[in-house]
Amino acid sequence: MQTLTRRRFFEDSLMAAAAIALPAPLFAAETGPKVAANSRLTAAIIGCGIRGKAHARELARLPDCDIAYVCDPDLDRTEELGALLLELNRPMPKKVADMRAVFEDRSVDVVFIATPNHWHALAAIWAMQSGKDAYVEKPVSHNIAEGRRIVQVARKLGRICQSGTQNRSRGGLAEAVEFMRSGKLGEVKLARSIIYSGRGSIGGPAECAIPPRCDYNLWAGPAPLAKLNRPKFHYDWHWAWDTGSGEIGNNNVHSLDICRWGLGVEGLGQSVLSYGARLGYSDVGETPNTQVAIFDFGSKTIVSETRGLKTAPFHPTIKSMWFFYGSEGIIADSHLFDPAGNLVRAFEAKSQNHFANFLNAVRSRKHVELNADILEGHQSTALCHLANISYRLGQATAPSEIKKQLSGLRVQDDVGGTFEKTREHLSGLGIDLEKTRLTLGRHLKMEAGRENFLANPDADALLSREYRGPFVVPQESQI
Repeated sequence: MQTLTRRRFFEDSLMAAAAIALPAPLFAAETGPKVAANSRLTAAIIGCGIRGKAHARELARLPDCDIAYVCDPDLDRTEELGALLLELNRPMPKKVADMRAVFEDRSVDVVFIATPNHWHALAAIWAMQSGKDAYVEKPVSHNIAEGRRIVQVARKLGRICQSGTQNRSRGGLAEAVEFMRSGKLGEVKLARSIIYSGRGSIGGPAECAIPPRCDYNLWAGPAPLAKLNRPKFHYDWHWAWDTGSGEIGNNNVHSLDICRWGLGVEGLGQSVLSYGARLGYSDVGETPNTQVAIFDFGSKTIVSETRGLKTAPFHPTIKSMWFFYGSEGIIADSHLFDPAGNLVRAFEAKSQNHFANFLNAVRSRKHVELNADILEGHQSTALCHLANISYRLGQATAPSEIKKQLSGLRVQDDVGGTFEKTREHLSGLGIDLEKTRLTLGRHLKMEAGRENFLANPDADALLSREYRGPFVVPQESQI
C-alpha cells in the first residue's frame, strides 16, 4: 500500500478493547477553527511539575502567547509555577486545581498538558472537546486504546494536537533521517533505543501522607484511589502500573520515536517480546528497572534497552540514545560514523522551537505542519505499552530457557548476544540470574493492520483500563 493509504488505514482502525459502554463525555464537542492567523494565543499549563516548569520557560520566550492559567491538583505547585512566571517577566496567571475550570473558559485557545501519564489522554480529549488545541507530553497515553482515541478526537473535531517528543524539531536529526531515507546509509534494518540511567530504590511500603494542599481525587482522576505507600508522592508515580509506564515510557519513548522515524515504520509491527525485572533493591515500585524489548517490523527491527542500575556506557566512544545500523555506517544522535565507529560528519540543519511549531500549526489549522503530530506520538507511545504488556504477562524464567526462546525469533538483531550483554551487566553487579531470575514476557503477535493482538485475550485485556467516573475516556461513538 502507498504511505498515505497505510496511514489512513491505521487512523481508521478500531480498537477491539474499546467496545465497553462508557459514560457520555463531559464536554460537548466543538469543531472548526477558533483562532485567526497571526493572532495572540491564550494558553493554560496543566501540570506544574518538572515538565510544566519547562513548558513555562519555553512559552515565556514566545511573545505571541499569553499564559492565563496554571493548573495542578497540588496548589503548592501552582504557586511555584506562578512565581516562576513572575521571574520570567510574565504576569501572574490564574491558579486552579481542577482542569475543568480551564476547559470551561472559552478565552483559552491552547492547553499544554504536563500531568502524570495517567491523565494525558483524558486531559487532551477534554481540551479538544471544549474547543481548544492541545500539546501533550510524552508518553501521550496510559494505554494503547486511549492513545488511539486522542488521534480520533483530533481528526474528527479538526483540532491541532502535538506530542511532546521534541527531538522531532531538531534540524540536524531531521537531516540525518533524510540521509537514511535517501539510501545513503545503505540498507538499514536495525535501530536501537538505549536508555542507561541509574535510578535507586523509591522505598516503601510505608504509610505516607498526601501533600497537604493536594486534592487526591483530582490527582488520581482516571486511576484508582489507591492508598499511598511510597515516601515521594510526586514523580515516583512513574514506577506504578496504575499511573506510569516505567522507564521505557518515561525516557525510551523519545528514542523509540526517533527509531520509528528513521526506519520509516508505521503501526505497531508484527510482534513484540520483552524481558527484564526490578533488580538490585526491594521497594514498592512495580515497573522493571532492567528491560529489553524487541519489536519486529518484518524486514526491520527496533531493540529497546533500559538499564536503571549502574552500568558502563552502551558504546565506548559514541554517546547517544539511538543508533541506526546501515550497511554503509552508523547514525547515532545527529552524527554519521563509519562502520568502525569513527566520526564522519555531523548533521547541522537549523532546528525549530517545538512549542512555536505547535502554535504556528494552531494558527494555520494544518496538522500536517506539526513536527510531532499526535498520530506519531501515539504510535511511539504504543510501542512502550506493547513491551510492558509482554512483560506483565511473563513469568520468571531460567537464563537457558530465555536464550532458547530468543533463538526462535526471526528478527534483524543478534538477540542472543543482546541477552548475554544484559546478563554480563547484571553479573558485574553481583546479580546471578540463576538465583534471581528475569521475567520472560510473552511473545505477542499483532493482528495485521490493527491495534490489538492475534488470538490473545489476556493481552487484549491490557489494551485499555477500567476508568473511575467521571474521569472516563469516551468511546469513538461518543466523540
